[in-house]
Amino acid sequence: MAEAATLTPTEEIAELREKWKEHRKANGDYELKTAANKLSRLPVNMKVRRTLKSHQSKVLCSDWCADKRRLVTSAQDGQVIVWDAFSSSKEVEISSPSTWVVACAFGPSQNIIACGGLDNKCTVYQNISHQSVRKHPVAMHTKFVSACCFVGSDQELLTASGDTKCCLWDVESGELLQTFEGHTAEVLSVVLCPSSISHVFASAGCDCTVRTWDLRTGKCCQIFNGHEADINCVRFHPSGDAVGTASDDGTCRLFDLRADRQLALYTKPSVLFPANTVDFSMSGRLIFSGYSDSIIRVWDTLKCEHISVLLGHEGSVSCIRMSPDGTALSSCSWDGLVRIWA
Repeated sequence: MAEAATLTPTEEIAELREKWKEHRKANGDYELKTAANKLSRLPVNMKVRRTLKSHQSKVLCSDWCADKRRLVTSAQDGQVIVWDAFSSSKEVEISSPSTWVVACAFGPSQNIIACGGLDNKCTVYQNISHQSVRKHPVAMHTKFVSACCFVGSDQELLTASGDTKCCLWDVESGELLQTFEGHTAEVLSVVLCPSSISHVFASAGCDCTVRTWDLRTGKCCQIFNGHEADINCVRFHPSGDAVGTASDDGTCRLFDLRADRQLALYTKPSVLFPANTVDFSMSGRLIFSGYSDSIIRVWDTLKCEHISVLLGHEGSVSCIRMSPDGTALSSCSWDGLVRIWA
């Protein structure tokens, strides 16, 4: 009697992986949109309530302050502006030493902002509520800084870069605390998990993958595949259990951290332009996505249906952000304008 062929370790791993995929597929008896089929359609009646004008070129990034009123924006002209979104007035205007400031973020104390761009640096500006704004360089990458955010307090800053790395920095000393390596191409977006007890953040970039990381260990926790082109933006669902993405392939997707898989795809045949940015409503039921054709599209997160469009910009929509209380949506565009929708 002939002996059964012995599998090499690599072949055995590949076989087990295929069995696991078949088992997961067999137990995935419902798609998200099928399970949500009986839910009623949500009405969306959002209009432009404020238009913020001052940037002289493409507006690239924005971030809301925790006070739910102020907004920081950065642009190709090198200007970083803090706005009062209620009155449409400028509170602070900072001239960056370089153009293409593609990343900006408000600190938890509401008195500090960070910004970075093609100069490969991330700089912190403190005391923005006073006349004497203090400039403090923090991070230095070998390629452009694409995204930044404060971690928990004003003391730590997380950055993403074209050098394929994400880095955690001490703001006061500028010391590099942790490096997160794994992406094989430029990292374009990072976002912290909204849960106060979580130590996880997500990143995405030009290698078409979304990765989640443990801030404490520096290790990659999960890798999500599915997109066929650069992923421009990743945002956490308000629950902290899923992430939404926007990609140059013209689609937005929802990946669930618990199921370790893609749950939903948001696209339609008429959408032919890249998706640049994405964010969720406060409840997570709606997902907003900005495209290069100047349109903001609104999708039902659960039913995976296109609900509405927000028209107003005349250039590529580069960044959209939901306010902390969910009452307003900000959008930045290459037309040089920032619009507040509600």
